[in-house]
Amino acid sequence: MISHRLLNIVRCPDCRGQLKGEPRQLACEACARRFTEGTADYLVLRPSSAYDETTKFVEDSFHADGRDESVSPPLLSAAVRNRMLRGFLRPGPGDVVLDLGCGSGRFAVWNLESGAHFIGIDTGTFFAAESRASLDLVVGELRRLPFAEGSLTKAYAIDVVEHLSPESLDAMLGEINRVLAPGGSLFVYTHVMQLSPLAPVLAAITGISRAIERAGLADLTLDRLRPTDHLNPLASRAQLDEVAARAGFRVERFRYYTPILSRIAESVFVPVATHIFARRKSTAAGVDTAALRAARLDAKRALTRRGIMYRALQVMTSIVMLDVRVLGRMRSGPFFALLVKRSG
Repeated sequence: MISHRLLNIVRCPDCRGQLKGEPRQLACEACARRFTEGTADYLVLRPSSAYDETTKFVEDSFHADGRDESVSPPLLSAAVRNRMLRGFLRPGPGDVVLDLGCGSGRFAVWNLESGAHFIGIDTGTFFAAESRASLDLVVGELRRLPFAEGSLTKAYAIDVVEHLSPESLDAMLGEINRVLAPGGSLFVYTHVMQLSPLAPVLAAITGISRAIERAGLADLTLDRLRPTDHLNPLASRAQLDEVAARAGFRVERFRYYTPILSRIAESVFVPVATHIFARRKSTAAGVDTAALRAARLDAKRALTRRGIMYRALQVMTSIVMLDVRVLGRMRSGPFFALLVKRSG
């Protein structure tokens, strides 16, 4: 959707001038640039100068399994991130919340009940059907946000920071600081370069997953098709403090996340279950890519019906939450942090 509230706060990404006109006929009052690439569901407000450093996650191969076509309930590691988002950021009525690198927009959809107004921005257009119907969506650049200064109260970036260089991270944080109102806050989930003491356990789980595939009990083809372009700009918690301060933030809350149980669930149990479903869908002797995609989509539809599969995954989700509750103070790579905009 495209609301009047969104149209009131969007600005030209080049000169930050006021935009006027209909959603698909916006023009900047200052530099006269016109923006006509949008649709009925989202605005396209990219800066005129392209950035050399771009994520590979806009490539079709990452979305080949249909994971972003619809929003299923938050479960397993996604539920962990969503619960931490709620606990740290606490969106509520009166908040205007920006989802940076929103992807399908699932985290915003999951939190609509909070009463906050959510805006999703991403460099690609792989928005889920539910997001197109219920969220304000913008295609744009995180290092040149097309929003008015101080127009947002809160923001979050989940699985985004690791794709940026140090220079791009500084640019993005500077832009977030600019568009946040005084006292505004930013929730971040990402990871630093340091390894967890439990890294050998994580490596062992990966080895088990590969062994299961070699045994013909799972097929990770689509996962291997997903491109990875992690640049990992942060090396330590101390560096996070430095980067945040440089952009005008202070780190108010911080929690490590060592996903041992999450990795077991999502690298062992889920692939095996998906493979079983895919074998029923496949017309070939083995399991083909089309069957894997069909199995994933069927599973997502089954989860929305909240049947036995959903209840089983809910139980498993309660177990994987122990990764945070029990291991959350152990130094690790992944972490959750809340950054608050400094006054002045």
